[in-house]
Amino acid sequence: MTDAKKNILFIMYDQLRFDYLSCAGHKTLHTPNFDRVAQMGVRFTRCYVQSPVCGASRMSFYTGRYCHSHGAQWNGHPLRVGEHTLGDHLRKLGMGCHLIGKTHMRADKDGMERLGMSEGSEIGLRQSECGFDSYIRDDGLWAQGPDGFYDERRSPYNEYLKSKGYEGQNPWHHFANSGATDAGEIASGFLMQNADMPANIREEDSETPWLTSRTIDFISEQSRDEPWLAHVSYIKPHWPYIVPAPYHNKYGVDDIQPLNRADGELNDPHPVYEGFTSNGIGKAFHRQEVRDVVIPAYMGLIKQCDDQLGRLLNFLEDTDRLKDTMIVITSDHGDYLGDHWMGEKDLFHDCSAKVPLIIYDPSPAADSTRGTTCDELVEAIDCSATFIEYAGGTVPDHIVEGRSLLPFLHGEKPDDWREFAISEYDYGATALAAKLGMEPRDCRLFMVADKDWKMMHAEGGFRPMLFDLKNDPKEQNDLGASDAHRDVIDMMYQRLGKWARRMSQRVTKSEDDIRNMRGRSMRRGVLLGLYDGTEVDAELLVKYQGKVPRASD
Repeated sequence: MTDAKKNILFIMYDQLRFDYLSCAGHKTLHTPNFDRVAQMGVRFTRCYVQSPVCGASRMSFYTGRYCHSHGAQWNGHPLRVGEHTLGDHLRKLGMGCHLIGKTHMRADKDGMERLGMSEGSEIGLRQSECGFDSYIRDDGLWAQGPDGFYDERRSPYNEYLKSKGYEGQNPWHHFANSGATDAGEIASGFLMQNADMPANIREEDSETPWLTSRTIDFISEQSRDEPWLAHVSYIKPHWPYIVPAPYHNKYGVDDIQPLNRADGELNDPHPVYEGFTSNGIGKAFHRQEVRDVVIPAYMGLIKQCDDQLGRLLNFLEDTDRLKDTMIVITSDHGDYLGDHWMGEKDLFHDCSAKVPLIIYDPSPAADSTRGTTCDELVEAIDCSATFIEYAGGTVPDHIVEGRSLLPFLHGEKPDDWREFAISEYDYGATALAAKLGMEPRDCRLFMVADKDWKMMHAEGGFRPMLFDLKNDPKEQNDLGASDAHRDVIDMMYQRLGKWARRMSQRVTKSEDDIRNMRGRSMRRGVLLGLYDGTEVDAELLVKYQGKVPRASD
């Protein structure tokens, strides 16, 4: 592969739990194509996202920086103009950076206007698309209410559906994400009672096959002489929980894995945790009838994703591109699905904050690790660093806060690998903030996790939450109020403090730049602390010695 151009296929599935793959131990959901990539590469078993919500998590993936650094802490929060993204790093290395699907990116239009940056210019488009050159952008959330669409952008998928004869203003909802009753009425996928119905669409026209086809189109159009990264970002298995035939009835209640929750979790709960368990989505997933229809549909969506991944892998194999294309499979966060009395995401239990990460590196250097797992603590921001190094660059660690995973892929382990992982969550825009009477600036949650312990900290004077991952791997017993665990809590707070004190905003000067600046001012004539000049080399005084110049008349 030494002479081949390297490509990266960066595949993200929205809201895919780490444990809903057969290679990760799911007993009834068989995912042979996810497993196929795991056999080709390395499956990382402890990968944490930097925030368990779509927008904030993705901005960390795309910048290689913590939410604390890039500031886009919630869906719809713009990524500020000037943040370095994957595209900025990779283009300098001669690699194109392209988007096929979702980013959940909101452009910093105020910042662009302040700088006189046209939205239609090349740099303006890249700022608006999170640094990517957009092959096709579709965030896949074309919900529509009395105040209009959730996403005001153009929907390429809706346009595709209309071209295929699906009528109406919003076929994304009426066909791809709804069923149909015998009386011809729309059975919306937003009503979870309809999750066991087939979506009212031909399977080949549904979202996942559509995006796979666009990915194949993109790769087919690329020159083999120009390396590229393609971020293929699927909306599924994200809600609405409804899937077309034949996937709608592949699974039933007997295929649902045991529920991970305990009555004791609701005894004197942490106020923030209690707020999430008692909100609308949490209470919905308390109901068995909800879980009985939603989880089989969620599994069907994943099965469809697996089949389409197989289609994509076969295309790469048939076109002889597997030998020069790194494949990365991950998710932006998980889904509680009723575990811990919760639904959706929002907090840091493993089913929400831990995600699948499988990486196939075609390099011969990775041959020794194929089909293995790695249980080191990995963060989503490590993907950016990995891509930069794979493309032949040096990771600019004054900007990118993640670390390259190539050593693990090549059978090595850095001596100074991280001791703990960090995730953050800003719930200031949620109803919970109002319920707790919290100001937006105080609605911040942090996770500090190592291999033995996980602590969740909430600003605002709340006690922490603490879980003993060795003796309580299901995370059902909150020890945050336990005096017997004060030493562990203190250790985790020390780690959180160490992380918060890191250098994160000096992004214009690297460590080497700073080292090279040392002493340079003396060579430019700034000589401080001298008495008679003998303290420094004579050449530094050359411009300050000699005869006094004769003044002109």
